[in-house]
Amino acid sequence: MTESPARPAVNRAWHLLSRPVGWPKPEDFALVEEEVPALAEGQVLVRNRYLSVDPYMRGRMSAAKSYVAPFELGKAMQGGAVGEVVESRAEGIAAGDHVLHFFGWREYAAVDARHAVKVDPEAAPLSTYLGVLGMTGLTAYVGLLRTASFKEGDAVFVSGAAGAVGSQVGQIAKLKGASRVIGSAGSDEKVKLLLEEYGFDAAFNYKRGPVHEQLRAAAPDGIDVYFDNVGGDHLEAAIGSLNRDGRIAVCGMISVYNNTEPAPGPRNLARLIQTRGRIEGFLVGDHYDLQPQFVQEVGPWVRDGRLKYRETVVEGIENNLEAFLGVLRGDNTGKMIVKL
Repeated sequence: MTESPARPAVNRAWHLLSRPVGWPKPEDFALVEEEVPALAEGQVLVRNRYLSVDPYMRGRMSAAKSYVAPFELGKAMQGGAVGEVVESRAEGIAAGDHVLHFFGWREYAAVDARHAVKVDPEAAPLSTYLGVLGMTGLTAYVGLLRTASFKEGDAVFVSGAAGAVGSQVGQIAKLKGASRVIGSAGSDEKVKLLLEEYGFDAAFNYKRGPVHEQLRAAAPDGIDVYFDNVGGDHLEAAIGSLNRDGRIAVCGMISVYNNTEPAPGPRNLARLIQTRGRIEGFLVGDHYDLQPQFVQEVGPWVRDGRLKYRETVVEGIENNLEAFLGVLRGDNTGKMIVKL
């Protein structure tokens, strides 16, 4: 057993008090003071340094059956986190090591060592293990290359393209030889970022006109791949611009997450018949076999600056909820991170 000299007395954690209906409200949550958990054999105590907030967490706040269990009422929520081990009762991990785990929304976490992944803060900034080199980056890589079967020469459309996943999808497509990469975003500033920093060939602000019209203008020869983070009118527009044998990878549908009534589906699904198009949803958790390949390929792109990334950093555990709500509003550029 190894430990640092300063074991904290109090741990702060965000609890879910009630299941949100529509948009989450502050009264659905509470920042609660708890005892720092005692360790069982095989566990490590981690002082979290960076926490991740992600759109999928909205689904876990509901009781509806999904691909992952809902958050429990009256208990700390969960999410990606990276931090420093301050105490260890596990072989192979010592105090002072840094680990990635999924017990975020709190300052300190007792984590089974088998669920903690050691990371090297010298190889890359700690926060990147929650974003560009973490689950976010792997999501982009898996969705584009495996689910959408991207191949050199494809024209690719990405919605939510200035977000953590979307920005990486577009850049990976460019690095792997896409003929054209188009992105949509929710502000002129984000459109400028896509064009000038991330190297997209075309981009548009979806708030400035019908998506199908703007997409048609940006991709007059159609698209071969659509990476969907938004759903709704974006999905319908993509089906309308899909070329023969086009592929759509459904990663998320942030436009409908807070709806209290089912959103209408795309009205042009029959077009998939003539295009022989394919729509497929995916979850990154089914594809961790690609993690070593992902790190091996993408790591050098990040280190030498060929793949650029942005982070929106919010400071303080007390602002964790506001950071999450900001993701749902689209306030973030790139990965939303909470720094403790």
